[in-house]
Amino acid sequence: MNYIFADRMQATRKSFIREILKVTQQPEVISFAGGLPNPGLFPVDEIASASVKVLSDEGRNVLQYSTTEGYLPLREFIAQRYLKKSGLKVDPDDILITNGSQQSIDLIGKIFLNKGDRVIIEKPGYLGAIQSFSVFEADFEAVPLLEDGIDIDLLDKTLSEKSAKLFYTVPTFQNPSGITYSEQKRKDVAKILKKHNVVCVEDNAYGELRFAGADLPTIRNYSDNTILMGSFSKIIAPGLRMGWICARKEIMEKLLIVKQAADLHSNYLSQRIIHQYLLDNDIDSHITKIKDAYGKSRDLMVNMMAEHFPEGVSYTKPEGGMFVWVTLPESVSSLDLFELAIEENVAFVPGNPFYTDDTSGNNTLRLNFSNSDDEQIEEGIKRIAVCLEKLMRDTIRADSQKHF
Repeated sequence: MNYIFADRMQATRKSFIREILKVTQQPEVISFAGGLPNPGLFPVDEIASASVKVLSDEGRNVLQYSTTEGYLPLREFIAQRYLKKSGLKVDPDDILITNGSQQSIDLIGKIFLNKGDRVIIEKPGYLGAIQSFSVFEADFEAVPLLEDGIDIDLLDKTLSEKSAKLFYTVPTFQNPSGITYSEQKRKDVAKILKKHNVVCVEDNAYGELRFAGADLPTIRNYSDNTILMGSFSKIIAPGLRMGWICARKEIMEKLLIVKQAADLHSNYLSQRIIHQYLLDNDIDSHITKIKDAYGKSRDLMVNMMAEHFPEGVSYTKPEGGMFVWVTLPESVSSLDLFELAIEENVAFVPGNPFYTDDTSGNNTLRLNFSNSDDEQIEEGIKRIAVCLEKLMRDTIRADSQKHF
């Protein structure tokens, strides 16, 4: 059969990370590749108890169709938490429950993007957003990240020269870099986007996972023309597939239409189980356990890299989240490093897929520290270090031969 697929499929690539994860399924492989929470921290017993309670008390109701917006008490909980954590006054009607952050990105793309519309993203940027917006045949303009967030001057210059509909950002413990925007950068972003009439899409999936430093306001605190996204995946469990969008009413009206067209509503049983879990348990106490564990894992990984990685290799030291971003000497390929490392049964994600062009990021890579125990981190970093030394030695030798 000669299938004639939609033109948009030509611009949409497979998820590089998902393809790598297939390779890492073998138990002998130490994987720093996936953006996975640590399953040892999932509140299994508490979720089981909440599930039994919900099904016992309201089994027939929770197995029925529900409203598109999502379970109102759950949306009220999210609104109250915004007020408590960020000082944001949010109407529960301005919150839409989604099947994880990835669906949130998809729905936002549907209501805003025509073919050829421009989206400003970070460089490097979140691969899932690049893939999702590519489905709508968007044109990307990538603006580099600095140590304290996006290059503000270049963002302003880019928007002065080229109009854009959306700016997608992960300003807190960014995926893949782990970088966090300073408070001043957040204010500057809000000001620049208002000046150029660009909607900010603020993905705050990792915001609760701070294990060092002080909490910062969201960009939404400085501009209500910001669509704020959140997720229960990192603070409860990703298998429940539950996230949300917080947006102004004019935007929410459109989001509800495309949500209805996509799946009518998010998994109602999951919504009720999560809400019951939140009623019965102290979520802040649980998040503290996660933060303590991730902080120790990050410290171990960074210390191991400091001890074993060769000179000329740099890396971020995130104050939260799940990722460390590594930059190799310019002539050293992270894809070549990956091929050596996988032979030693250790995996990571080469940096190139996090860029919208085919030439950037060849000397970068992302390491996930949240889903490995101490022994795996120690052994995995040692193996990568050995591969790095060999690759850098061979690269220097090859470069010197070119000059003869």
